[in-house]
Amino acid sequence: MRNYMQLMIVAFFLFTGAGKTAAQIPATRIYDGEKLAKVKARIHSEEYAPAFNKLISDADKALKSKPVSVMDKEMVPASGDKHDYMSMGPYWWPDPTKPDGLPYIRKDGVRNPNATSDRTNIGKTISNILALGTAYYFSGNEKYAAKAAEFARVWFLNPETRMNPNINYGQMIPGRNGGKGRGFGMIDAYSFIEVLDVVEMMSTSSSFTEADRKGLKQWFTDYLEWIRTSPIANEERTAENNHGLAFDVQQTVYALFTGDSALAQKTISEFAEKRLFPQIEPDGKQPRELARTTGFGYTNFNLIHMMDMCALCKTLGIDIYNSTSKDGRNMAKALEYMASFVGKPQSEFPYQQIKGWDREQQSSCWILRRASFYDKKSGWEKISKKYMKTPSSDRRYLLYSLE
Repeated sequence: MRNYMQLMIVAFFLFTGAGKTAAQIPATRIYDGEKLAKVKARIHSEEYAPAFNKLISDADKALKSKPVSVMDKEMVPASGDKHDYMSMGPYWWPDPTKPDGLPYIRKDGVRNPNATSDRTNIGKTISNILALGTAYYFSGNEKYAAKAAEFARVWFLNPETRMNPNINYGQMIPGRNGGKGRGFGMIDAYSFIEVLDVVEMMSTSSSFTEADRKGLKQWFTDYLEWIRTSPIANEERTAENNHGLAFDVQQTVYALFTGDSALAQKTISEFAEKRLFPQIEPDGKQPRELARTTGFGYTNFNLIHMMDMCALCKTLGIDIYNSTSKDGRNMAKALEYMASFVGKPQSEFPYQQIKGWDREQQSSCWILRRASFYDKKSGWEKISKKYMKTPSSDRRYLLYSLE
């Protein structure tokens, strides 16, 4: 199976171009470009109008927002350079037995509301770019692309405000490791993969300029070099849980965006045996995620990363979804295990989930909806539809449509 997959990957990179070029079909990796184009053609229909109207409302709010940057934080990384991204580990708290609280101690699943720093502003930036760029694609209104470009320039490009292309100080722990970050910090920027999809959705915009695109390509080229060479990034590369899987998704998207087809090819060809099979048991359980205090939530979290890899591989004509080990480990088994608790009370889940059961039920429904794209006979869509309670105004109906 692996040799066949490698041959298919090589064939793709040798004989195809950089992406879809058909009119109105963006060369996206996580969102299905063909589905987006079909939704756009019916954006004012009864099915999509609620989500479109809410999207425009969100984008209009973003138009009034002031861009933020890494320079806005009060804390300064150990490097002394505010351009370096910095965040605190979300589950770490002051030690009440120490006068200064240092070093911090871990409370898994319990977020410290003061563990913010750049993490809050990177979230705002990504959220605004996604709303504005998506609104531009579906409406064609240049004002949204112009504002999205402003946010991108402030965060990535402008010399006075840009983030350095590294995460050397992500998810640091006060009082530990001399203020240096951890590989886990890369997950703070996971949604950059969606930002790059939105960049593709703005490919026809005159406001999001060619200079902007070239600047972002250079930024991600430099960031990818950091990923390749940094000992901190290597911590994420060698992680055996959801972080390692998320690392591969990010590395592949950035490699494709910057034109590094060899790295993308290598990452994809190793993905099933290196990431999937070690993390999924033959019965579908993900033991490393189930060991957490929010075991169902982390099961979903990892499945989202799997669906993202399925999506980007699909754009290359590669089927990751059906990859199966000799002893039967595959995504379908992982989905079956998760789906067995959808629509059930938390009391039936045999592991810990200390918060957010209802929220995670809805997350599961969206994962199953996306999984149905790869297996029409699975019944995932039926289960998703039965238990989905997400309002029709949710943007995901546009981005993950059943078209």
